[in-house]
Amino acid sequence: MLRRVVVGAAVVVLLCTLLVGLLWAFQRHLVYLPDDGPVPPAAQSVPGARDVVLETDDGLRLGAWFVPGPTADAPGVLVASGNGGHRGMRAPLARALADEGLAVLLFDYRGYGGNPGTPDEAGLALDVRAAREYLLRDGGVPADRLVYFGESLGAAVVTGLAVEHPPAGLVLRSPFTDLAAVGSEHYPFLPVRALLRDRYPVAEQVREVEVPTTVVYGEADSIVPPAQSRAVADAAAALHRVVEVPGADHNDLVLLAGDEVVEAVVELADLSAG
Repeated sequence: MLRRVVVGAAVVVLLCTLLVGLLWAFQRHLVYLPDDGPVPPAAQSVPGARDVVLETDDGLRLGAWFVPGPTADAPGVLVASGNGGHRGMRAPLARALADEGLAVLLFDYRGYGGNPGTPDEAGLALDVRAAREYLLRDGGVPADRLVYFGESLGAAVVTGLAVEHPPAGLVLRSPFTDLAAVGSEHYPFLPVRALLRDRYPVAEQVREVEVPTTVVYGEADSIVPPAQSRAVADAAAALHRVVEVPGADHNDLVLLAGDEVVEAVVELADLSAG
């Protein structure tokens, strides 16, 4: 009897070790959910948009869409997507922001939308830096009129960029406090914090960002708990406003390009003219 118990326990330990090993090896396949496309031409999805290429410091060429502003000194918005899909799925947001007189850049991370490379935290930091450089250098957007907008994972990406290169304003849509915290919500039976290689410490970093910061989240978000988005807002060094969208879940259209989201971006863009 004792022998069987010992053997059974050994099998359980072996299986758990195997599971943890597999999760360690393949964890980024759970974090990053790219859609390879095809991505339609820019002008087909957003009037006035053009296809452009971003060049990263590690030599990748990434596809992006740029919508010029109506005037040379128009404010601009750098849009950082969440962890799924490709830039074509954010076309409604680009159209709405362009209609408000803003220059807009939608881009895909490495490994997304047919781009080369494999996504990870360090790589996405290089990708968003290349997006900012394009807007300032080729897009003609003044640095003091550039707003960063990040959706979910993208909120983490632009918060990291804001520490290094502060924008005129920062809009975080459905941000998590850090990647391990949101991962633990979905995999409570695993030692997520010990396993994760990518960290994205949003709440920690937003304490260093001293520009107007607005946090937008859905009241019924089933992916990023609303309490985590509120915690990010509480941590913000220069909180401008918190917008809770009643009844909205993480991927609802109202959080993609609804009035509350668009108004939050436009409001900070207007402040930059101040």
